[in-house]
Amino acid sequence: MNEQTIKELYSVLKQRKNSSEEQSYTSHLIKNPELLAKKIGEESSELIIDLIKKNKQGAIKESADLIYHVLVVWVSLGIDPGEIWNELSSRKTKSGIEEKKNRGVK
Repeated sequence: MNEQTIKELYSVLKQRKNSSEEQSYTSHLIKNPELLAKKIGEESSELIIDLIKKNKQGAIKESADLIYHVLVVWVSLGIDPGEIWNELSSRKTKSGIEEKKNRGVK
């Protein structure tokens, strides 16, 4: 996967946002944020389980599911992928440990 793949998928999901819930699972999730939050929790948990079990194929599938649901969040909130890339880019030169100390995170 690369930035172009994310942009293309984002564009497709953005188009589906306005579809009827009966025709688009994406639209259904956007119109039901509690369900979207639940699905993100489920996919995250499943990915964690595959990590602990060292299940590479499972982790690949669950990662794809989680990325899909994160993209739906972006569409729902009007977040452009470029905003995420900018945030990630701003973190390149920061140590994760130092950044967490500055936020008071343990």
